[in-house]
Amino acid sequence: MNNPWRYGDDARREDAAAWVVRLEAADLGDAEALAFDAWLLDSPENALAFDDALSVSQAYAAAGPAVATQLSARRVTARPDRRAVMGLGAAAAAAVAAVVVAPQLSGPATNTYETAKGERRTLRLDDGSTVELNGGTRLTVRFARDGRHVTLAQGQAVFDVAHDARRPFLVAAGDRTVRVVGTQFDVRRLAGKLSVTVARGAVEVRPSEGLAGKAYRLHPGQRLDYIEGGDQSRVASAEPEEVLGWRTGRLVYRQQPLREVVEDLNQQFSTPIRIDDAELAATPISGVLVLDDQASVIRRLALLVPISPVRSGAGVILRRDTASDR
Repeated sequence: MNNPWRYGDDARREDAAAWVVRLEAADLGDAEALAFDAWLLDSPENALAFDDALSVSQAYAAAGPAVATQLSARRVTARPDRRAVMGLGAAAAAAVAAVVVAPQLSGPATNTYETAKGERRTLRLDDGSTVELNGGTRLTVRFARDGRHVTLAQGQAVFDVAHDARRPFLVAAGDRTVRVVGTQFDVRRLAGKLSVTVARGAVEVRPSEGLAGKAYRLHPGQRLDYIEGGDQSRVASAEPEEVLGWRTGRLVYRQQPLREVVEDLNQQFSTPIRIDDAELAATPISGVLVLDDQASVIRRLALLVPISPVRSGAGVILRRDTASDR
């Protein structure tokens, strides 16, 4: 629907109205759903135009029953009674006010979900979306009229979002927001670093409201790595099945630093793991770790990188195994 030769505010409003009509018909195919996602994510102005068009449509729908009741109660003549017209207007206005004000009076419910280290949990949200939480994750969900708002305070989760063009799905993670309408993706937020991997559909990762920075649009097989509070971002290809492997108790790595592996393991086990030096922490790792007991996982990790685990107080320190260098 995006024709660059005619695109302006009027054309954007026309397209937004057309999308509202198509979506409310409830017969959108997969190809059209993807086309709508692409149009919505194309610019912030598109999203605002769609929200405006949807608000008008909902206001008309809400006012309709009240108007119909008034019309059935009074026969409209060639010269309608002024009081009757005023009554119709008041009824319509009241119906519209009910749409706009009622949700604000009651307020959307907010739910917070947490998992312990090593715990995995699946949530079924009211909109039909599914969220799978990794260990050590804290997530807050708030559904409102204008959108589905989720905050990932810490941890990792896979979102399988039900398509609902009327309410975008927004995941706030630090100083970045992930916006989708219907897709599957993984969000990992640990130690001041954010990673977003898309398995299906498309998502947009942009600075949170009021913050500056570049926005990224990700498609299936792409991963964004971002360091919070700065401008270091990298988009690379990824295998979604590998990234989402933690759901079945497997961690898959391809040339990822040891410190990231340790961050993941510390979400799974209560005994904390630390790395002895910065050079060792930056050592790239490739391989698969099966998550069972911590000691076994560390032994398998030692097959991928020359480390020696040492007990220290209530934790484990990973040091470089100098014997393997000889």
